[in-house]
Amino acid sequence: MNKPDATESLTVLYDGACPLCQREIAHLQGLARRRPDSALCFVDVSETNNPLPADERAALMARFHVQRADGTRLGGAAAFVTMWARLPGWRWLARMAQFPGALPVLELAYRGFLKVRPRLQAIARKASASS
Repeated sequence: MNKPDATESLTVLYDGACPLCQREIAHLQGLARRRPDSALCFVDVSETNNPLPADERAALMARFHVQRADGTRLGGAAAFVTMWARLPGWRWLARMAQFPGALPVLELAYRGFLKVRPRLQAIARKASASS
């Protein structure tokens, strides 16, 4: 994975209605602010005023995506790795993902997380409501 071109933006498309995603994105935004050349933009696709068609929004909310400056999108583990390469403290993980077989293993782990995500969201919402 090459060092990202500072002029090429990368848009992180996330589900702002997800309490887990809210926490993670807040952390990532803080890291991106520490490295202004990361060229990361964050877009909450859950917002109702988002101009995306409903089915496309639903697909983007169901799985993590990033969008390159040319409009191409990456999803799942590949999206995380592309984003990590731009963030201080995470670049080492992006480099490790280059090892043969690493990306498929990360994708498998992410798909496993997606299966338990609804339960984790419910727990996080309950914890927020009680505090």
